[in-house]
Order: sequence, then structure tokens, then C-alpha cells
Amino acid sequence: MAAAAAAATFASSSSSSSKNFEVLSLSSSSLLSLPKNFHKNRLSSNFKPPRYLSVRASASSDSTVTLLDYGAGNVRSVRNAIRHLGFDIKDVQSPADILNANRLIFPGVGAFAPAMDVLNNTGMAEALRAYIKKDRPFLGICLGLQLLFDSSEENGPVEGLGLVPGVVGRFDSSNGFRVPHIGWNALQITKDSGILDDIGNRHLYFVHSYRAMPSHENGDWISSTCDYGDNFIASIRRGNVYAVQFHPEKSGDVGLSILRRFLLPKSSLAKKATEGKASELAKRVIACLDVRANDKGDLVVTKGDQYDVRENTQENEVRNLGKPVELAEQYYRDGADEVSFLNITGFRDFPLGDLPMLQVLRYTSENVFVPLTVGGGVRDFTDANGRFYSSLEVASEYFRSGADKISIGSDAVYAAEEYLRSKVKTGKSSIEQISRVYGNQAVVVSIDPRRVYLNHPSGVEFKAIRVTDQGQKFFLLTLFIASDLLFYRSIRSRDFFFMVFSFWYIKYLFLVLKVF
Repeated sequence: MAAAAAAATFASSSSSSSKNFEVLSLSSSSLLSLPKNFHKNRLSSNFKPPRYLSVRASASSDSTVTLLDYGAGNVRSVRNAIRHLGFDIKDVQSPADILNANRLIFPGVGAFAPAMDVLNNTGMAEALRAYIKKDRPFLGICLGLQLLFDSSEENGPVEGLGLVPGVVGRFDSSNGFRVPHIGWNALQITKDSGILDDIGNRHLYFVHSYRAMPSHENGDWISSTCDYGDNFIASIRRGNVYAVQFHPEKSGDVGLSILRRFLLPKSSLAKKATEGKASELAKRVIACLDVRANDKGDLVVTKGDQYDVRENTQENEVRNLGKPVELAEQYYRDGADEVSFLNITGFRDFPLGDLPMLQVLRYTSENVFVPLTVGGGVRDFTDANGRFYSSLEVASEYFRSGADKISIGSDAVYAAEEYLRSKVKTGKSSIEQISRVYGNQAVVVSIDPRRVYLNHPSGVEFKAIRVTDQGQKFFLLTLFIASDLLFYRSIRSRDFFFMVFSFWYIKYLFLVLKVF
């Protein structure tokens, strides 16, 4: 059996504090109509969803959260979570906005060095130091935690804010653990953590390649750790200052409850330490939705054979399995841990001109609080007027619209072919451009394996696979059959999903992972 070609590309407006959104080319009714609900990562039976616990006092400063968005990555999800909990948002425009904040959230996204460059060049680094040293209410998320430390090895060494002792280093992959650390993991809570009360062994969503390690010098800051090969710092707390390595805005209703506890603090008894499962990621269910426009111009979820998605009828219409945002919200409520959109016709058009797909992301992120992956046509592009757009610009617009990860298919093939030809990493491939700014955890290389039977392995130029082990047979049988039969059935019954990526040559997966 060998891997062969199956051409496809898989799933890839600036953030604003305004509550009004102008629909440019699709009506809201064509995108979503379902009410809000919550993820399967449930709390105790007497837990009330955060929307029932928030009270808006529209003219009061107590209902306003100051958000530090330095312009990289998906901060829209944090915005939507804050609004979902009943709070207004004030964006930081100057260092004075930081110093005057009643409560400040810093959802750091991207790579360490570019983030520190922005903070230093705008004067916000010094304002952050002053704000935190005064024990003002602060919540850092992901990179927002790492930047508090002395320095990072990412793109560096690079100096951080120097508020917490320690160096942020890359995960050690020599022990067999995949890097980046992506998935749902439990925490070991080490002390009264305030915002982590009552989460117990429930899982939170992590996506990062670098982590801070516990030490004698920073021990009094640590409120929880997580075990992924190393026992790294998952959260810190000192007084009113909190920071977490995981993404609460992407961790379902458990994550929303953490945000609510920060925004609505209350006194509580010290919590007993809890112990999560060492080094074991939770099994995940990923809903992968193929999306394209039908003949009426409406975006629909569809499925077909080799991307032939038209019904075998006289009308020959595009098979319509539902509206993208409705289905995404339904799968989220049913317990999906991630939602992935593949724009199966994205390779035909200019991605930044695909306003309906960007709107799908914006609407979905309003009520779906798990990771969103998107792909389809993410590449360098020159429009009809001769204006060149880099794949980084394309990805940035997707991130700003609500995506957490960008999936690259065809362009990953071209990058691998170029490397095979030149034996040099140019730094210009879409994989390198996007990962340099947003981190390699933000880039997914998509794969679509296809069965081809051979009389002998010498029949192809690349390595073929002889299936002899029963486990291998079961894995391959599951992978290939699930890609067509189970996916099509499950999208109708909404029971479960197999996630099957698309790519041309599976051999390029190993090359790309090795090189990039």
C-alpha cells in the first residue's frame, strides 16, 4: 500500500470592542439561528452556566474589562467570552489605559519576541510592570503568562517583563512527547488558586511549544502545574495577579467559569490540592466540516466522493447538510472538543475576498468556546490589480476573524518540493512565515491518505507500507473507511467524528515535520 495524490486543501476584520457587526454579503439568518449552550466539559450538577450568573450594569465601571490586544492572533474569542459573561470591553490604546484599568486581561498570542517588541516600543511594558507590582486585578493567558517571566528561549534568548523568576524554555521532545503540547489536560492544583476553585480533574485546553518550569525562586507564585513530559507551570497567582498557560476561552464551560471567577471575585475557602493524570492528554472529538457555496451563493456544509459534492439528481445541486455556524454550535453543545472548517473551494479564489467564510468564523466564535481550525487556499496571492498578499497576511485575517489554527494543504506540498530541490529553508514558505509570528502550534499541515495497491514496493518512487500487523491493519482500515462512510453518516446523526485531513502525498508529512 502506498500513499498517493488526493488534491485538496484543508481548513485555513480586525478585532473591535463594538457590539455591532455589519454583515457584508450574507444575512445572519443564513449563518446561524441556534441559541447559546455549553460544552460537555461539565462542572458539578448544581453549576449554573455563566450567562445566568452575570448582571450587566451598563453605566458602571465595574462592568468594564480592559483588554490588552497588541495585534497578533485570535483575541476575538476572548472578547466574545467576556461579552458572553455580561461585561463591556475597553481596549488599551496607551500605557495610561493600563494604569487606569479596574481589571486587565492580557490574552497573549503568538511568539515571545514580537510581543515584547510591541510592548517595549509602545511603552506598555513599563506600564504593565507598574500595574502588576501594585497588585491590581490582572489575568494573563498563554503568552500573557510567559511574558511575566525573566526571559524566554523562543526567538532568543529574549528578555521578558521580569516579574516572575525563571526562563521560559521549549518542551524537551527527546522523551517521546510531541511538541507542541496541543490538547486537553488536567491540572495539579498546588494551593488556593481562587479562579480554579471547583474545577477538580476537569481538563483545560493547552496549545504551546514553550513552558516555564517550577523552581525554588518562583515557587510562591505557582498555583497549579501540568504534567506533559515535564511538570511545568500551568498557572500562577499572587494576590490579585493571575496568569494561566491554558486557554480558558477555548475550554468550554469550565473555562468560562474560570473567567467568571476572575471577573466576579468572591471569597472562598482554600481548596485542597488536586492531582491530574500525569502526561496524558484527554481523548478528543474534532468536528470537521467541509464548507462551500451552493448554486444560490449560500455557504453550506457538504460531503462527497473525491470532492464531488453534488447530488445524483436531475437538479444536480450541491449536497446541503446544514448551515456551518448552526452545525458548529450544535457539535459544541453535543461535546465536540474542536471544530474545523475546510473551505473546499478556497483554492479557486482570493481568500481575503471570501467574506462569507470570514463571517462564518466571526459568528461561530461568538458562541463556540473551543478551538477553531480553518483552511482552504491559505497561500501567497497576487490579486487582479497586481497587489501581492503574503500567506502571513491571509492567515492574520483568519486569526482576527476567530480562527485559532490555520491548516495548510497544497502550499505545504510546494514547500516540501522546494526543499527537496534546493535543500535550503528559505523562510518564505507559508509554514515558516506564519509559525515565525504566531508560533508553530498555530500551523496545521493537513493530510489525506489514499489507498493504492501495488504488486511490489518497487512500483513507486517512495516508500510503500506493507500491512502485516493486526494493529496497523485496524488503524488503516479505520482511517480509510471512516474518511468516507462514517464521516458522512455521523454528520447526519451527529454522534461522533473521525477527523481526516487532506493532502497530496502522505510522504510529505514526514518531510515537513522533520524540516519545519
